[in-house]
Amino acid sequence: MNNTIVAISTPMGKGAISIVRLSGDKSLFIAKKVFLCKENIEPRKMILGKFIIEQGITEKCLMVYFKSPNSFTGEDIVEFHIHGGIILARKIQQKLIEEGAVLAEPGEFSKRAFENGKISLDEAESIIGEINSESEAELKSVLSSASGKLLDKIKNIQSDLTMLLAEIEVTMDYPEEDENEVVRDKIFEKLDAIQLSLRETLKNADAARYIRNGVNVALVGKANVGKSSLLNALIGENKAIVTSTEGTTRDVIEAKVDFQGIRFNFFDTAGIRDSNDDIEKIGIEKSKEKLEECDLVLLIYDGSEEFTKNDNDILKIIKKPFISVINKKDLKRKMKKQENEISVSAKLESNIEQLKQKIYDTIIKNEINFNGLVVTNERQLNHLKEAEKQIDEIFSVKNESLEIISMLIKKVWKELGKITGETENEDIISLIFSKFCVGK
Repeated sequence: MNNTIVAISTPMGKGAISIVRLSGDKSLFIAKKVFLCKENIEPRKMILGKFIIEQGITEKCLMVYFKSPNSFTGEDIVEFHIHGGIILARKIQQKLIEEGAVLAEPGEFSKRAFENGKISLDEAESIIGEINSESEAELKSVLSSASGKLLDKIKNIQSDLTMLLAEIEVTMDYPEEDENEVVRDKIFEKLDAIQLSLRETLKNADAARYIRNGVNVALVGKANVGKSSLLNALIGENKAIVTSTEGTTRDVIEAKVDFQGIRFNFFDTAGIRDSNDDIEKIGIEKSKEKLEECDLVLLIYDGSEEFTKNDNDILKIIKKPFISVINKKDLKRKMKKQENEISVSAKLESNIEQLKQKIYDTIIKNEINFNGLVVTNERQLNHLKEAEKQIDEIFSVKNESLEIISMLIKKVWKELGKITGETENEDIISLIFSKFCVGK
């Protein structure tokens, strides 16, 4: 028998309500010891009553009971919907512990749901993704997985692999050379279709990476070309200090903005130049490091000045895709035409939306189809890639015995099972659920 667990399931802080919930065989038994109400407690019915915190002190609240197996965890669950507040929620939780519940581990509610067949492992990871999503595109992708698209796809492929294994078994039991070759052809025809399906899912892997992590964009240029002003214009707030004094930015300043569902992570860097200032030198070195880490560089020029040796030196050290941003378009232009350029005015916030679109078009080259399946979970992607690689291995031994082919097909089946949790070990499962907050 599992312990009956308890946790605060809403964020800690002041708000309209907080929810404290129990899960386990003794949930209702414990709840009845502390909750007074005039109505009969029925499953899935919200009941108004009083929670006895201690003698003479009660909290007017709502209670709802979900009877096993019709609950999130598959066990009896009781939720108390109380007034929002950190101290109150903790007092309610502590009282339930005193009455026999134990404090839940991070992700224990969801882990019990998985163990009781209420959710698959990929659905559990989608819950984490929904909670942690930082952009519209990331949320759409995890909702796609949460809706069961990935699970359905994996189940269908595993079903096809099982049928192949059955055909192989029958062929090996009744070996006839002609029939053997017919079956072999059918096997590889089906494996080819499966591999094509996996590749279709994996082809958006690069786009999925940007959905998950955002696009890292470094704002780079010599001192006083308007990098900080441009950062402020791009994010719509005064994040970076702007002055006419050269070398104001001494450290990398980070800011984020969402554009067409994709998160842009901007990094305003120190102006790159020769400097005798030790602090500024450190900032310049950090700028150069950020050049190595970013996905895209905004190489910013002062359009009212001519192209200088300093500009050329910076251009030479850029090894990543870049956009030449000609700033100060409100002034008379002296800068010569640059590669992949766009003219903007950070001061007047002119052409800023067009610059964002250019960033998007440069990195997100292929349209992301959210009506299809977009996998952003790194663990799931790795298993899909490994399964696709293993099918390649089967094709490389096409003329080997059916026993060997059968063994390799089973290997693919198990690899895909690691996504749903059917063939995953307890250590990996525990690690995944440990990423949840307590109460989820």
